Amino acid sequence: MAGPADSQARPAGPESGAEGTPDDGAQPPKAAPATATATATAAATAAKKAAGSDRNQSSSLRRALAVLGHVRDHGNGRGVPLAQLSEALGLNKSTVLRLTGPLLDEHLLDRDRETGWFRLGHGSLRLGQAYLSTLDLRSVAAEHLRRLQREAGETVHLTVWQAPGIVYLDKVEDETNVRMASRVGSRAPAYCTATGKAILAWLPDEAVTEVVAAGLRPVTAWTISDETHLRADLARIRARGYSIDDRENEPEVRCVAAPIFDHTGEVTAALSVSGLTSRMTAARVRSLGPVVAQVGLRISRELGSDRQSG
Repeated sequence: MAGPADSQARPAGPESGAEGTPDDGAQPPKAAPATATATATAAATAAKKAAGSDRNQSSSLRRALAVLGHVRDHGNGRGVPLAQLSEALGLNKSTVLRLTGPLLDEHLLDRDRETGWFRLGHGSLRLGQAYLSTLDLRSVAAEHLRRLQREAGETVHLTVWQAPGIVYLDKVEDETNVRMASRVGSRAPAYCTATGKAILAWLPDEAVTEVVAAGLRPVTAWTISDETHLRADLARIRARGYSIDDRENEPEVRCVAAPIFDHTGEVTAALSVSGLTSRMTAARVRSLGPVVAQVGLRISRELGSDRQSG
């Protein structure tokens, strides 16, 4: 038989391989070296400084762009004096001068040697030309047309001016609805189509005279076919910002359209929403008018126009 000493379980020590049992002779863990703590603190400080630097650079960039924008909007060909920039932007003169430095280096701004006034430099022209060279009306308008078609649930057209009428440049339609007779590349008269009148309303008077001289043949019973009524309709279009074709080109179709302006401020195109009169009631046309006009302005802005309304 085993003796008393053998019958009692011995506490497992570190030598036994048991885990989780403290060793009475073990030393408490040592504190992290001071150098490690200092390194971590330095890293955190550096990160904060970097974030602050990024914020400062971003703020400086925004203020420099504000300087450039103010000169663009208020230069009027002569330029803008330093005092005006300082007052308008709420910055002291030394800050304005610091912000204009890189803009002058890149010729986005020029400064008159005699007056000291700032004006846009040829770098701005090159930048604008580079932007315009990438623009294509159809590609710029494409997503806007698709979004408008989904919102309205009707056929959407994009047309361009080709005196004395218009040419269909693009068309987005709902396959579930009755299809419009229009097709991309085809021509239509300006005086009896919504897009044609939307363009004509903002063209010089000579364009209206040219359209009238080409003839105002009635296409439907509702076509405007005399000059007096046409000019009165164009005046109403300019006043409200959008045009209406009330069965004037197709007897069962109503359309509402708005002009599109280019970077020179000239009207060059128009977009429209068209549908059967059973769906495009007079009330619905009036509700869609401002929507179509806003889409026209958004496309115009992407083309470089600064117009705020038709």
